[in-house]
Order: sequence, then structure tokens, then C-alpha cells
Amino acid sequence: MNIIKGFPTVFLFICFVLIIIDCLMVEAGTCKPSGKLRGKKPPPGQCDDNCCEDRKFYTTYKCSPPVSSHTKAKLTINSFAAGGDGGGPSECDNHYHSDDEPVVALSTGWFNNKKRCLKYIKIHGNGKSVKAKVVDECDSTRGCDSEHGYQPPCPNNIVDASKAVWKALGVPENDWGLMDIYWSDTN
Repeated sequence: MNIIKGFPTVFLFICFVLIIIDCLMVEAGTCKPSGKLRGKKPPPGQCDDNCCEDRKFYTTYKCSPPVSSHTKAKLTINSFAAGGDGGGPSECDNHYHSDDEPVVALSTGWFNNKKRCLKYIKIHGNGKSVKAKVVDECDSTRGCDSEHGYQPPCPNNIVDASKAVWKALGVPENDWGLMDIYWSDTN
């Protein structure tokens, strides 16, 4: 009988321990900001869109949310072509890429020190999916300088995509810019 009386207390204690362990595991899978970057006003004519504001602080990240078979992200638009808004040539191959080629830049953590360079990811959005090649990093650690087009650091959950990706997902052109998506690595 004494074993049965002590059972609820032991059971509650075990449940408590399991909840604490679960919370610690979830916490380990999060990505916290790594710092702040102070914006400075770009020189005249050096930035057309999404420019840094003088003295505004921007959050920086060295990580991104964990990658899964269904990684939630924000899709943005970029031109990887010469003279496009992507700046210089792509970091992975030092080449420019046509707006008709399905290519992307990933936030710093997902770019993973070039480990995803020239590999394909599958992007799901708008009820469709497309394979795209990773060619660049969307820098989440730095920005507001000439190298980054005087734009703020990327958030940590960005898949910055060419026009070809948006077209393949069937998104009407007037809706291009920002969209919730899911992505995964491909084999």
C-alpha cells in the first residue's frame, strides 16, 4: 500500500524532470541575436531600397533556426545578375547569375560557412515547389556599408531568391517581395 501512496509524488517528479529536459532541448535549438549594428546614412545615390537609417540599431545573427525537412522561412527577391541589386558576384562561384536561373542566397546560419554552396534546396510556397541552387549568403552579421549596398543585415530566416524562383512558385509579379515559405535540403 505504501508503494501506491508514493506513486503520485514520484510520477509528478518524473513528469517535472521530463518537462525541464524538453524545455532545455527546445532552448538549445533556438537562435538568439548575436549583437547590434549601428546604421549610418548611405552616401547620396548609393542606396535605392531598404536602406540603413542613420543611428538606428539593427539586430545581427551568427545563426539561423534549425534546418528540418520543413524549415519555415521568409522568401525575398534579389537579382544576382550583373548590375542587379545583389551587388557583386555570388560568393559561391564568383559569377553573376541570370534572373531566369533559380538561385538563392541563404541567411548566414543556413549558408553555414559555404557548406551549402552550389547545392540545391527545395522551396515550397503558394501551393507549388521549386528546386533552387544556393549561390550566395544573405549576410546576417554585417550591413550598412558599401559591400552590402548600405542595406541592413539580413534577418536570420531569409531565402533571398531570383525572379525565376518566384515565377516557378506561380506568384503574381505584383505580389513579389516577401512571402512565407518552407524549404529543405535536397539530395
